Amino acid sequence: MPRRKSSVMHVRLSEKKHRQNLKIRQEIKKTIKKFLALLSAKDIEEAKKLLVKAFSQLDKAAKKKIIHPKLASRRKSRLSKRLGSTKAA
Repeated sequence: MPRRKSSVMHVRLSEKKHRQNLKIRQEIKKTIKKFLALLSAKDIEEAKKLLVKAFSQLDKAAKKKIIHPKLASRRKSRLSKRLGSTKAA
């Protein structure tokens, strides 16, 4: 553990930021799971609404550097591809 007052403060702040970032990542995971559940239940209209929310969450997380921008792009692409394949079937 650090001894200096400023070092202790930085540890505390980085831990707080880490918790915030984890919460955002968990929210993204929850939204994607709900989206996939709606797709398996063939509820296309609700899935579209949730897809917009997932895109927004991914973009915000990438903008804040919580996740890599290319990871966000890849996930968005794969989710929209899944929606398209479900529509076609």
